[in-house]
Amino acid sequence: MIEVAYTKKFIKMFSALDEDLQERVIEKIELFKNPENHKNLSVHKLHGKLKKIYSFSVDRKYRIVFQCGKNKKEDILLVVGDHGVYK
Repeated sequence: MIEVAYTKKFIKMFSALDEDLQERVIEKIELFKNPENHKNLSVHKLHGKLKKIYSFSVDRKYRIVFQCGKNKKEDILLVVGDHGVYK
């Protein structure tokens, strides 16, 4: 299982989501904690200036962007939102 940490920005963005979307985000984070689910969540490495960062899907519109922690058992969730989070 992967441990998950949250940035202040992630928490602020999460709080701004409607309740239904928050529930879906929580569900996806729980799935994300098990690496066996990463393929189903479309976990992928980003490119260009975000090349050290990864993303996974909440649904067709929303994404969670994360960074690998110093050890392989912890990831840091950076932001959550629509495709604008990549900018």
